[in-house]
Amino acid sequence: MAVRDKYQSLIDLANQGGVSNLRVNEEGDVLHVSGTVGSEEAKKKLWDEYNRLDPDMRSGDLILNVEVGGGDPGRGEADADTYTVKSGDSLSAIGKHHGVAWRDIHEANRDVIGDNPDLIKPGQKLRIPKK
Repeated sequence: MAVRDKYQSLIDLANQGGVSNLRVNEEGDVLHVSGTVGSEEAKKKLWDEYNRLDPDMRSGDLILNVEVGGGDPGRGEADADTYTVKSGDSLSAIGKHHGVAWRDIHEANRDVIGDNPDLIKPGQKLRIPKK
């Protein structure tokens, strides 16, 4: 079994959990996973999944380097609010409500939204950068 296959559920969780700057690369028999999460709780979920897959963490085939921040390296949680997308929302309406340009919200959430700012979905948690 390839190392990436072994830890696919952890990678999926990282993608769903809004890990920004997610980097996953395999070097030999070691998988490197790194990025920034929005909270200690999100970080704990990733470590819990790692512990489930390799209970004693003895395999030595994963390096998990996840930091807590507001979505940008060097920015803490205090620099952003969060908003849960509701049906009918648009980035421009969310931005107007929070006094932030929709482009800034999109840029702060590319890991969640992707490249198309029109494809937000109900239930997504977005970081709203401070003005």
